[in-house]
Amino acid sequence: MKQAGSVQPGSVYDFVNYYVDRGAQGCRYPRGLLDIIKACHAVYRITFPFERRDGTFETINAWRVEHSHHRLPTKGGIRYAPFVDEEEVKGLAALMTYKCAIVDVPYGGAKGAVQIDPSAYDVQDLERITRRYTHELIKKNFIGPGVDVPAPDYGTGEREMAWIADTYIAHHPGALDALAAVTGKPVTEGGIRGRREATGRGLFFALREACSVEEDMRRLGLSRGLEGKRIVIQGFGNVGYPTAQFCQAAGALIVGIVEWDGAITNPNGLDPAAVAAHRRERGSILDFPGATNITPASAGLEIDCDVLVPAAVENVLTEDNAPRIKARIILEGANGPTTPAAEAILRERGVLIVPDIYANAGGVTVSYFEWLKNISHVRFGRLQKRLQEADEARFVRALETLTGKRIDEEERRLLVRGAEEQDIVASGLEETMAAAYHAIRETLLRNPHLGDLRAAAYRVAIDKIAESYLALGIYP
Repeated sequence: MKQAGSVQPGSVYDFVNYYVDRGAQGCRYPRGLLDIIKACHAVYRITFPFERRDGTFETINAWRVEHSHHRLPTKGGIRYAPFVDEEEVKGLAALMTYKCAIVDVPYGGAKGAVQIDPSAYDVQDLERITRRYTHELIKKNFIGPGVDVPAPDYGTGEREMAWIADTYIAHHPGALDALAAVTGKPVTEGGIRGRREATGRGLFFALREACSVEEDMRRLGLSRGLEGKRIVIQGFGNVGYPTAQFCQAAGALIVGIVEWDGAITNPNGLDPAAVAAHRRERGSILDFPGATNITPASAGLEIDCDVLVPAAVENVLTEDNAPRIKARIILEGANGPTTPAAEAILRERGVLIVPDIYANAGGVTVSYFEWLKNISHVRFGRLQKRLQEADEARFVRALETLTGKRIDEEERRLLVRGAEEQDIVASGLEETMAAAYHAIRETLLRNPHLGDLRAAAYRVAIDKIAESYLALGIYP
């Protein structure tokens, strides 16, 4: 088995494969199987002409990469970014393969990208680009409910997913499962309640599980549980903002928030909702009442705290700033926020890193629930909600009879409330993230030579994927 080297990765794809090699140390699989697991199975590069509404012409470059077909369909987001390239898309597709395996979501990994700056286009041009990209995927069978299922990523959202779904349906009239060809859609277009905040909620569950292990917290010099933990959030968007809200509701203190133009801090805690309202009004988190401004933004990562949540972009924790990071726990909300060199320094200092490959899997987990909803054609909770409420009401009446005491109406309402779709989604996500964390930790305890949770998470993924290949009789 190939040993992980000390050479620094040069691309996202190299970065992922570097950690696959680390996680595979000590494995005893047939020769060549790891190479099969690491290889990208299909790479589709697309180039098409585009005429903007102002009459100018340009060439659009785009990709769709299906990393692994050990499970079908493949699954992964589509990003719109001006500097994206093929190696980055391959790396992100590979990351999705391992991420899905870790949380037992039955997909192979995939990723898509369109090489544009979405802010440079109006809505009509963005719609035309999105529909053309979808058309190109349809032509080569790189999209479909049982083939490859895209989702939002950096630069895209519910609007783009609705355009993709509409284009796919137009090409497949009468296809019963057509809405399942893409996830992350608006609820009115077949989406699922709880998808928007899914990644942030998943991060909260990941941190809660990490902080629940008394032995690990004692080693870090921290108390067990989230209560009183001082947290800094870097990136106050669709991932960081919900994470901050969930953590605050659990008793943690948000002592710092970092954005592109600077950071704010208050050792007594910041209210995420109030900061968000301030940003909507002023266009920036800076100058928030009661908080201290910190510039440049990178200095915000060095605020004294217990938990640092990099939830924006990759490579923010580097060899340069790692020695100055004061957090005892790094919860990776973004993909690849910690470089290998920074990780080596943080590990040497005893910092606990909850890795991206597991921590931010809430999005794909709830996308899986959306896919199941689209295939079954029924909203979660619709069939059982009233039955559950009737059962609970009978229990409450029996309790009143036995005790001779009347339960007031507010308590009765809470006791007999049936589960709504978003309740079921949150419950499923909680179970997924809790079970996955402890499986990773147990893998590390059984294989201490792996050294950290990231390598253990990759080992969990490698074992599951290898078992799939071996069960099919695929021997290198």
